[in-house]
Amino acid sequence: MALIIGETATRVKAKDAWSRVGHVTAANDFGVYDLRYADKGSNVRSKGIDGYTPLGPELLDARDIDPDAIRLRTWVNGELKQDAVSGEDLLFGFADIVADISRLTTLEPGDIILTGTPTGSTVVTPGDTVEVEVTAGGKSTGRLRSPVADAAYDLTTPGAMPKADDAQRTAAYGHNNDAERASDTPDAVIAAVSAVSTATLASQLKKRGYESVTLDRLQITNPGLTMAGYARTVRYVPFREDLFKARGGGFNAQKQAVEQVRPGEILIIEARGDPTAGTVGDILALRAQVRGARGIVTDGAIRDSKALSEMSIPVFYGASHPAVLGRRHVPWETNVTVACAGVTICPGDIIAGDADGVIVVPRDIALEVAEASAEQERQEEFITERVAAGESVDGLYPLGRKWQPAYEQWLKEKDSA
Repeated sequence: MALIIGETATRVKAKDAWSRVGHVTAANDFGVYDLRYADKGSNVRSKGIDGYTPLGPELLDARDIDPDAIRLRTWVNGELKQDAVSGEDLLFGFADIVADISRLTTLEPGDIILTGTPTGSTVVTPGDTVEVEVTAGGKSTGRLRSPVADAAYDLTTPGAMPKADDAQRTAAYGHNNDAERASDTPDAVIAAVSAVSTATLASQLKKRGYESVTLDRLQITNPGLTMAGYARTVRYVPFREDLFKARGGGFNAQKQAVEQVRPGEILIIEARGDPTAGTVGDILALRAQVRGARGIVTDGAIRDSKALSEMSIPVFYGASHPAVLGRRHVPWETNVTVACAGVTICPGDIIAGDADGVIVVPRDIALEVAEASAEQERQEEFITERVAAGESVDGLYPLGRKWQPAYEQWLKEKDSA
């Protein structure tokens, strides 16, 4: 989303900042990864090329729209890649952004602020077409259409030349070979994590040195349900009368977090492990489910436990209690790093849960861990069959060299069946 300044802004307060915005439009902040190395973070070469940062095609009058209800969508070759709403997905609101910049830099009419990109940013290559649209209050910028093509010239010296090495490919794609890139989309990673148990994930993470990623002392409303998704966080602080009066009522942080939940996310509640008041009940849990949440985790208590046990998503919790949240908690803030059930959880972390419990899977190794877990579970299926047939576990569990040929033959037979 691009904000176009309409009035001069110098050290403007956040409450007045939106009035300095004249128009909103769509933008595409293209960049070439193989020139980033030469700029050391300034992005002059990688993002300053002729034709980059297209804007438009139409302007939305800022006076006519709600700054918290602006929607951004991005398509690559017709496939939706990004879908975000300003009031739900921006870490810092438009007013905060304008106020912050104007503290040190005077903003003049016509200046443009690009407000960041939501989840789903992806790599494009010549032949692709990228479209961006911003909508608000029934109005639309139209689709900003950008065909991607090879440059019509050769880059010559003097000056930095492109470097398309593994380091740059890894930075762009997250991996350095095409097969890995194709399988490392957010949906593919979550599918891989959800296909294995938390017990197996814990084993594989332990092998990689992660032993502080399992949430302790939690129960589950329905042991038959599982979940895997990205964390959406909310933090409660201990009850204090004046603070609850100021922040506990109305559209508080608890309700904001529920209304911010996106499909595929898991709501994580930090309640300091306090079991003496509810932190979520049936109505808000239902709302999270309707919005596409894959589960809820709280290290505090739940209310309406029977109703929660009948929902189609699991709720992991520390205790049950009939009292309302205001007995012990003040809903304080959303989308921040929290400490839930003894584990640090950041917004966007991958969370998995089943009858054994809940675990955090670091995103940068999630696919690797999930694939190793799948292989471990295949081996354990083979081992289970052999043990059921009377074999000793000596040399079989874990799978030893003696049994490797039999295991490989078993895999071939299984794949051909």
